[in-house]
Amino acid sequence: MRPTREQIRRSDQTCFVSLLTAGGLPLFRNERWAIAFLNTLERYSREYALHDFVVMPDQVHLLLSPHCPLERVVQLIKGGYSFNARRAFEWKGDIWQAGFSDHRILDEADWHSHIAYIEKKLASLRTADYRFCGRAGAVPLAAVPAWLKPHDRGEQG
Repeated sequence: MRPTREQIRRSDQTCFVSLLTAGGLPLFRNERWAIAFLNTLERYSREYALHDFVVMPDQVHLLLSPHCPLERVVQLIKGGYSFNARRAFEWKGDIWQAGFSDHRILDEADWHSHIAYIEKKLASLRTADYRFCGRAGAVPLAAVPAWLKPHDRGEQG
């Protein structure tokens, strides 16, 4: 029996999400495919705050705060991309591996460890691929979530 997934619905919850291509195909090695994915991220950006990301040849890692259930955000990104890629590239096969993996960011240390993970993945890419990440500026990024920002130490709570 599969455990029940906790619904992540509020913008004060931030997640690290990994999406894998079907069969580990390096679809995003093709610049047109990668650019189409960036366009998909922008198209659905009203549904989440995107804090950082990296598009690798066969996988995508996203650090985001959803404004609706996380499952809906992933459905929009994967489904929207699949629909457009099949039309634009006349692709007949599967694009994504079924499902996705996610981790809810627990605190500031967890946030920094996932930012470091994205930086490590970036370091493993060729320089030309750096365009397909949050730091390249191709897709606007949201600020650090408010719940992670340090509070004034002088305030009494």
